[in-house]
Amino acid sequence: MADEPSAADRRFFSALLSGNLGALDDLLTPDFMLIDVARGGEIGKESLLGAIRTGKLSFERIEAGEPRVRVHGKAAIVTGRTSMAGRAGDQRFSANSRYTHVFVVAEGRWRLASAQGTPIHED
Repeated sequence: MADEPSAADRRFFSALLSGNLGALDDLLTPDFMLIDVARGGEIGKESLLGAIRTGKLSFERIEAGEPRVRVHGKAAIVTGRTSMAGRAGDQRFSANSRYTHVFVVAEGRWRLASAQGTPIHED
């Protein structure tokens, strides 16, 4: 498939950074679920898009690296590392994390169904 999971993963981070709601809406499955790196809370697709649309969530920097892709039929797991900074409401945030993204083939392309971040605490 021309649209590999690694390319879809890069598009996700790019869309978050630019606040591209159309790209996010197209990339995320309708039942997308994000497990928030800061609190461990669940954030569905519409809540994530709404927070970006209203400016309650914005990213100033997202650096992703160390990607590993494992494909299992019509599902793929992408893991990697991120360093990011932005704003959540009136609060600035920064986080270094490991992430797991689960992609599925839907409508003939790789779409993101689930994302989870785990903070990295460096001593």
